Amino acid sequence: MAGEEDCLRVERDGPVTVITIDRPQTANALHPEASWQLAAAFDAFAADPDQWVAILTGAGDKAFCAGTDLKHRAQFGPQPLPPTGFAGLTQRFDLDKPVIAAVNGAALGGGFELALACDLIVASDAARFGLTEVTHGLAALGGGIHRLVRATSRRLATELILTGRVLSADEALKFNIVNDVVAHGELKREARQWAQKLLEVAPLAVRASKETLLRGLDEPSLAAALANQDNYPAVKRMRASNDAKEGARAFSEKRKPHWSGN
Repeated sequence: MAGEEDCLRVERDGPVTVITIDRPQTANALHPEASWQLAAAFDAFAADPDQWVAILTGAGDKAFCAGTDLKHRAQFGPQPLPPTGFAGLTQRFDLDKPVIAAVNGAALGGGFELALACDLIVASDAARFGLTEVTHGLAALGGGIHRLVRATSRRLATELILTGRVLSADEALKFNIVNDVVAHGELKREARQWAQKLLEVAPLAVRASKETLLRGLDEPSLAAALANQDNYPAVKRMRASNDAKEGARAFSEKRKPHWSGN
């Protein structure tokens, strides 16, 4: 797949990494090479100690991501995806840093799966969401089925999964699938404000909380989750961190804490 175009833009604004899917000519639909490029971008974000939060969005005003590039698939057939899945994120289970989806338009098929794989979803009022795979003879096997039924009611998830029904941004908010809906022109600013909320709290505590939340869902019971959480890697890092000490010091000294991420 050598020689493919650059499929994304990566910008760093202080401790925030902004990853933009840059294939507007395909409504930001992804072929396998694009997924490999996104996987490398998320690898770099995960490995950089100075990067604490990521924002994922799409180029242009029409689409966040329209899923798999079906024209490419029809021409070249199925090709391998990175081990971390579609867009390098849908099967990435070791990323404890938070990722915000800034959904600027259509999030359909794999694009909806990608948004669901993020930790928070901020949507433009022009956004649309749907697991539309069934309308193309496929199923949402990139995590969309499993994540959607965890995000909303089983009855609604079943309806959306089996029919391919597309939701408006306001419907997605009503059904607790997204965190916020904002005016289209305000999306970038609002996504950055959500990132700022995460930057104001201790980064290692955020990572420990994310890991505990996600891994706890896989534990067989609440008792098991409580028994095992102290063994989670991010929890161990948090407990041993300077930030844990700084939080206590700042509270006792009645001042704002200064987080180092260490």
